[in-house]
Amino acid sequence: MTVKNRSANAATRRSKRDLPSGGNIPATAPSSAVSALESWTETTTNPYPTGTLGKALEALDVIASADRPIRFTEILNQLDQPRGTLHRQLSNLVAEGLVTVDQNQTYTPGLRLLKLAARAWSRNSLRSVAAPHLMALHEATGETVHLGVLNGLEVVYLDKVESRQSVRMHSQVGNASPLYCTGVGKAMLARLPLQDAADRASRFAYVQHTPTTLASASLLLEELEAIRQDGLAFDREEHEPGIVCVAASVLYPEGEGVAGLSVTAPAFRMGPDKIAEFSALVRQTAQNIEDETDARLGPRHQE
Repeated sequence: MTVKNRSANAATRRSKRDLPSGGNIPATAPSSAVSALESWTETTTNPYPTGTLGKALEALDVIASADRPIRFTEILNQLDQPRGTLHRQLSNLVAEGLVTVDQNQTYTPGLRLLKLAARAWSRNSLRSVAAPHLMALHEATGETVHLGVLNGLEVVYLDKVESRQSVRMHSQVGNASPLYCTGVGKAMLARLPLQDAADRASRFAYVQHTPTTLASASLLLEELEAIRQDGLAFDREEHEPGIVCVAASVLYPEGEGVAGLSVTAPAFRMGPDKIAEFSALVRQTAQNIEDETDARLGPRHQE
């Protein structure tokens, strides 16, 4: 499959997505804000209710988010729950197969949770619609392609097509990264309503992952305006040293949600010519996915 040409309507809707001059990653522009959507968004308050189920989900979230088996005391230190309550919640999760505990008394996600996650992933309508377009983008670039969705202050990676090159990315489907220092994250932030984007910008800790990581809300808001004007976002080695990406957002469907996609590669493979080439392909792929999700998944097609 090849990346198809956009329709006249698509060209009109995304007329501001022009290539950066000379193929260079553009600098930021003056600040302001704009429009678009608000879903797949969660508040920065605790997403779980305070009842029994909420407490169990909190514990499950900590275990599933850990990059290694985690001990009871580590879970306890991350949650505002009494020791006895947490012990009961973990026992229930183990009994239901959502969590496993080994002989060293460390907890990991259970097989039942993995099965549920696999079902949810396979049935996700956005991923299904986007998959052939992501593969086409991968075939055209030879680099790693990501699809992500907005989740509070993070981007959660919904799909990934791995690079054919020897140097590859360490990202994984289901992992989350901060919005303010990733191309996909900034692309999605730029499509949110002004106040929503500003509220989120004020809540980041602005951890300096690299020397080029944006260090403040004012710098982020300034860059979001440049992204709104151009339609493309860039990660200039802001999350990982030596890693660069070109990204664009996708409204899905009919303004009901926001997602983003990117082409990611080592900086030494992303010179000005490649940036210009990949910018055009990313821009077109985002439009193609947006058009198809609107055609296939929009509310008027569900009646």
